[in-house]
Amino acid sequence: MRLALEKARASGAAGEVPVGALVVAPDGRILACCGNAPIGGNDPTAHAEVLALRAAGAALGNYRLNQCVLVVTLEPCAMCAAAIIHARIAGLVYGAADPLAGAVVSRAEYFDAQCANHRVWHMGGVLSEECASLLHDFFGQRRE
Repeated sequence: MRLALEKARASGAAGEVPVGALVVAPDGRILACCGNAPIGGNDPTAHAEVLALRAAGAALGNYRLNQCVLVVTLEPCAMCAAAIIHARIAGLVYGAADPLAGAVVSRAEYFDAQCANHRVWHMGGVLSEECASLLHDFFGQRRE
């Protein structure tokens, strides 16, 4: 999670919403580590999670990331939750809950939906205060 936080800070410094994500292989190797980049890339799908899934798929030469774990600083949105399911990620570890758009437990439970063709275990709250503070500070500066 600390590495994901580093990427989140870098994204925030670049004017992006500070979210970072990484994909860990079953053997513990980090396959990808990315920060949010929709503004810089003019790409609404360039959330940290999606970028990390893309990079991990490229690293493995396979879009199915079986037995891999995604670590992200913020609870994924609906788009990212769907991508996680389609990538066949085994598990998700996230930091801060997202009471506005979280699609794992906060606003929706995409991983438990009947239409989900893959089950993803998930655990939230890892370094949640640090992850939430980063977002709170970022948006606080924007509102000043």
